[in-house]
Amino acid sequence: MRFLLVATFGAAGAVSRYAVDGLFAEATAGRFPLGTFLINVVGSFALGVLVAVTTERLLIGPDWRIALGVGFLSAFTTFSTYTYDTIRLAESSQWGFALANAFGMLALGLAAAFAGLALGRAI
Repeated sequence: MRFLLVATFGAAGAVSRYAVDGLFAEATAGRFPLGTFLINVVGSFALGVLVAVTTERLLIGPDWRIALGVGFLSAFTTFSTYTYDTIRLAESSQWGFALANAFGMLALGLAAAFAGLALGRAI
């Protein structure tokens, strides 16, 4: 059952990432990977909420925690694209964007995870 949930929610997460990233790629004309940036920050926040709610409050069962965390959020967020985009920006001498992507996503992702945990604990 868990494998089916992970596969189903993983597919939904991957399609969601593709759609969101596509919207922002058009808006920024591909100059900055804003879609991936926002996806990873939002995903960090959502995982923080999910972990706090499901491990400290147990508002949903472990099967759903795995479906949402391992399935949807793992497929929605993307570390590999983040690192590739940073290298692509650096190789094209867009150092400001490369540094903003590398350090901005790390800082905001950590802050978002912290805020998500705090919110999840407060619920």
